[in-house]
Amino acid sequence: MKWSFRLARVAGIDVRVHATFFLLLAWVGFSYHEAGGSGAMLAGLLFIILLFGCVLLHEFGHAMAARAYSINTPDITLLPIGGLARLERMPDKPSQELVVALAGPAVNVVIALGLFLVLGRFFNVGDIQDAETGNVLAKLLAINVFLIVFNMLPAFPMDGGRVLRALLATRLKHAQATRIAAGVGQTMAVLFAIWGFFEGNPFLVFIAVFVFMGAQAEASFAAYKEVVDETTVATIMRPASAVLRMGMTVSEAVQVAMGGHGTVLPVADASMRFVGVVSAADLGRALSGSPAGGIAPLVHQNAEVLHAADSLAGVVARLQSSAQEAFPVVNDAGQLVGILTREDVVKSLQAPR
Repeated sequence: MKWSFRLARVAGIDVRVHATFFLLLAWVGFSYHEAGGSGAMLAGLLFIILLFGCVLLHEFGHAMAARAYSINTPDITLLPIGGLARLERMPDKPSQELVVALAGPAVNVVIALGLFLVLGRFFNVGDIQDAETGNVLAKLLAINVFLIVFNMLPAFPMDGGRVLRALLATRLKHAQATRIAAGVGQTMAVLFAIWGFFEGNPFLVFIAVFVFMGAQAEASFAAYKEVVDETTVATIMRPASAVLRMGMTVSEAVQVAMGGHGTVLPVADASMRFVGVVSAADLGRALSGSPAGGIAPLVHQNAEVLHAADSLAGVVARLQSSAQEAFPVVNDAGQLVGILTREDVVKSLQAPR
């Protein structure tokens, strides 16, 4: 994340702090200093640091649960509004997403129980306000209970919203479950905004905007993922209209190439089994030199190919690591059945659904 700084690396995960977090510390320090001097300022900063320590442990709860399903977490970033664990991907199964979503609040439950036991063991209820340590721990207990309740609200994309999506996804498609959970989250975000407006609480309005936009982004990504997962190469490829055959002369190959529109031409044998590709540029150069020669020396047999049954998701990943502009498409028998270009993929992703 931009404007973030790495503090440490724990369990293979970078712990980062966003620059705006220091603005929060400055604001807290100033407010407490104005209210009670240096002692109050230090107490306030200590409380904020302890609070975000709990937030960090919450995010590590998500990260460790995800790791159990072989999902890595490159980094966790602390922001003024909380923490963000950046998982490499979301769990594929609803049951796994449910575990990962609940793992964070479960950490806060453990912290709250621990603080409750400590306060009950070492402090009397009436003495807590008079004991600085007890007072800080009591406030920390209260804020952890608040975090549990707040995070479990079904306001997607917060933890409670992810729990709702996971439960819905046991009965519905992932994208549909996401749309429903996002709708619930956006409705709650509007209610947060109205509440914050009438209460004069700009922070609550800010949270509402964050939840609303986050839900919209998650719904859009889920729709995109549904398209790329369910669309196959066979449905978006174009027919291989200009196919060269082994044994052709350069002159014959040029005549075939003129009937196509690509800069790369696939080559097949007599049974239409894919052999390789020839570039139009190579054909042009060979035509001026030896038009009667065969095309065999021009064939590149190491070209990347796609299979007709491949999903669009796999194709998008291949495009990111390949320099090819066009990919021959073969069936299970290795026969050439079409061509897929980068332009075809882009048009498919942009087409209305």
